[in-house]
Amino acid sequence: MIRTRMSRILFLLLAVTFFFTTSCKKDVVTSPNGKITIEQKDNQLQVKYCDKAALTIEKIGFKEFNKLSDLKFSQPVSDDYVMPFGKKSHYTNQANEYFASLDENVKLILLVYDNGVAFRYLIRPQSQDFQIPEETTAFRIAEGTKRWMQQWCDSYEGFFPESTTAKVQPVPSFSGINKSAEGYNCRWGYPALLEPVDDVFVLLTESDIKAFNSASSLWNDENAELYTVRPDQNDAAIEGDFYTPWRVAVIGQLADIVESTLVTDLAEPSKIEDTQWVEPGVVSWIYWAYNHGSNDYNIIKKYVDLAVSLKLPYMLIDAEWDEMKDGKTIEDAVKYAVDNGVKPLIWYSSSIGWVDGAPGPKFRLNKPEDREKEFTWLEKIGVAGVKIDFFSGDNQKNMSYCIDLLQSAANHHLTVNFHGATLPRGWQRTFPNLLSTEAVYGAEWYNNVPTFTNKAAAHNATLPFTRNVVGSMDYTPCAFSDSQNPHITTNAHELALTVLFESGLQHLADRPESLLAQPQEVQDFFGKLPAAWDEIKFVGGYPADYVVIARKRNNKWYVAGINGTDADKTISLDLSFVGNGNFRLFEDGENAEQPWKISDANGADLPKELTLKPRGGFVMAEL
Repeated sequence: MIRTRMSRILFLLLAVTFFFTTSCKKDVVTSPNGKITIEQKDNQLQVKYCDKAALTIEKIGFKEFNKLSDLKFSQPVSDDYVMPFGKKSHYTNQANEYFASLDENVKLILLVYDNGVAFRYLIRPQSQDFQIPEETTAFRIAEGTKRWMQQWCDSYEGFFPESTTAKVQPVPSFSGINKSAEGYNCRWGYPALLEPVDDVFVLLTESDIKAFNSASSLWNDENAELYTVRPDQNDAAIEGDFYTPWRVAVIGQLADIVESTLVTDLAEPSKIEDTQWVEPGVVSWIYWAYNHGSNDYNIIKKYVDLAVSLKLPYMLIDAEWDEMKDGKTIEDAVKYAVDNGVKPLIWYSSSIGWVDGAPGPKFRLNKPEDREKEFTWLEKIGVAGVKIDFFSGDNQKNMSYCIDLLQSAANHHLTVNFHGATLPRGWQRTFPNLLSTEAVYGAEWYNNVPTFTNKAAAHNATLPFTRNVVGSMDYTPCAFSDSQNPHITTNAHELALTVLFESGLQHLADRPESLLAQPQEVQDFFGKLPAAWDEIKFVGGYPADYVVIARKRNNKWYVAGINGTDADKTISLDLSFVGNGNFRLFEDGENAEQPWKISDANGADLPKELTLKPRGGFVMAEL
């Protein structure tokens, strides 16, 4: 009798505890691990990380629909998938999903992850003449907030300078300039990195662009501290439910930012069943040393021979191959590569961006029937992939065209590399044949202007925290010799970029004579260098100062770091996670006559501290 009464009392206590616990939590918007919480005030969302203010989403909704109902928990969500390349081979994520209404037919979908927040809008059109409403989503970035933001241009080829103000002068680009009434730049490209409080970081971007979407950028033309999400031109005819892309904020410490896979996590899963033919790899590349070399069969042969010598799987034939000299054709060049066991990639103009005065071939991919003919021919003669260049920005026309190109290429087992194109927004998950995208101020700029020489080291040490977070990045790294303008980064710095910068196609920028003049250990390194990784680990660093990243492939670790400053820098290294394997260390030598210091060590004996030369670097590669 006593036992029964005690059991009833215990049951009632548990029931009351459960009631109060769930009652207290039902309106608390939180991540699965509780580190990220969101407080709603009307249509404003205040995001906190570990109880520290991280991000204010000041406005939610559209001009016509801006009254947000209370957020309600929907369900926990999780995902588990694999990809043939990227930061990892196996991806998992968990989030809590919430819903709210802006109108009977306009909904907000909010996902709160352990390392970020993502939201999108669902609109159910009520008429055939539906017009996409004007989005008013806005983030508040107060003056004084430390930030690394790129002034927008349609190719996303700009710097991410550290600043604490929005009041900066606009930089001319291929897209012109965007000025506020006060004369300051007022349009900003993704990703935008913020440090709202010490050691809390936020990276703003977007994901999952569909053919009926345009991409967006951030505008603060009306209020310097209020950054509005403004989609580019969209003339698509909308039928059925309309979803905006995900508005994404990766949140946490720098390790959370660098290691994040949130952009691909949010993208639509691939419907391509067979991806065994998608093979990431390192590429020998003509353009950096020979701007017009791809119309010369003998120069192409040099780069095929380089790929053979270094044991690289690919070589790229760039623009102007349709004007081959000396009676040779592109089919002759492709045959030479295939016969030597090297997979050729070739370049095309998108022919919707820069056209007049641009190199060819042009207008071969724009019409579906022409594209089908071209890709059928490429597959037949043995071409492995295409590099498509010179797009015209973020509008819906470009997004739809890119998706058509990716699908058509996949139908013919062709990989794709977009250049002069918009920022990655998750397409590499939806279309695993998209092995890389440029959208970065990379090494080819040594060809163009002298600006890069003095800025490269700091820029390189910023990209792992900004551009490369959101997707594969075709920077074209590793030049030991000079192009039209000199580089002043060291050899070990250049070598480190091949590990620091993730890209499903890693194009080596240098000329054959330079690469083949390097020590045999360096040449052997290229032949074993992965272009796909199983794991990533942020070791240390800070934007523009220095960065050290470890990547793992087939149970072998690669650790690389660079100094972004013009002075010696001593850094501490905790490499206890790499185990006791044998490693080869590539460091900077004493002087120009001895540019390399190469040694071997057991994992347990790797240095706990390194002093990097000005603009220097290092690589540790497990043997």
